Amino acid sequence: MDTWIERIYTKNGRVAQQIAVQLLPLKKGEKLPRVDDFVRAFNAARGTIQGGLRLLEEMSAVRLESRGHLGTFLVDKDQSLLWKIADRGALVAAMPLPYSRRYEGLATGLVQSFEEMKLPFTIAYMRGADSRIDALRSRRIDFAIVSRWAAEQACRQYDDLSLYKLLGEKTYVGRHGVLFADQTQTQIEPGMRIGIDPSSPDQRDLTYAECEGLDVHWVEVNYMQLFNQLESGQIDVAIWNLDETADGSRWGKGQFQKEHAQNMSRSLSEATLLVRKQGKEVAEVLDALSIQKINQIQEEVLQGHRIPHY
Repeated sequence: MDTWIERIYTKNGRVAQQIAVQLLPLKKGEKLPRVDDFVRAFNAARGTIQGGLRLLEEMSAVRLESRGHLGTFLVDKDQSLLWKIADRGALVAAMPLPYSRRYEGLATGLVQSFEEMKLPFTIAYMRGADSRIDALRSRRIDFAIVSRWAAEQACRQYDDLSLYKLLGEKTYVGRHGVLFADQTQTQIEPGMRIGIDPSSPDQRDLTYAECEGLDVHWVEVNYMQLFNQLESGQIDVAIWNLDETADGSRWGKGQFQKEHAQNMSRSLSEATLLVRKQGKEVAEVLDALSIQKINQIQEEVLQGHRIPHY
């Protein structure tokens, strides 16, 4: 018996591949485009279109139901197989560099989930939410993983983006804080040198919020170098993710003084999936993701009960 790959390289198969692309974003129970619509879209004969639809059913990629003059409806579909037939390629997500155990757990949860869904998936690691959002808008990736704060800001700025899923509190960052090069310091004072990364809306906006109204000196720095800059005395203050600062007792520590910074810190702790509004086939795939499963795997990695795999 021919494999599904061999069947695609037939006249009906090539049309089935084009139809599969159209059916990817369709939800169960929704109406298919009319045969005449497919005829015009693909410049193919009605018989060829009907043959392509039959082939998709024979391959168990979809189950269709004709309802007479009401049209044809999608009863069920195998999204993984349909994705392969459509030759869609690997789904690509972008997330922060996995420098913390929390990020390693998140990456592991995503990879494991897509493996169980039998969908090709890969992660691009990009520093800075702005870079990931730009990659999403330019269609270099299919969805971006950013903080809820960054996602909400992006959706206000760009009308082609949508915050698709929230992963829950502390799925992105455990906690943020204020660190001082001088162990005796607990509050930011005028004249201090503050590390800031313009490419990271999370670190940048949180730092601006806490320093509002203070006459300080800004020192541009890659956020991954903030702790090194503190250690070397090139900056006096760093405001950022404290997940990886178990040995941070050598630095002074302070609480957020500004209410806006406190609220922002909570928003920054939650991971979100950001998508393009027009990427309906991606949204259909993300609908099937189990957030509970991703959270469970992330927690297992955090607790040391699972080896990171991404």
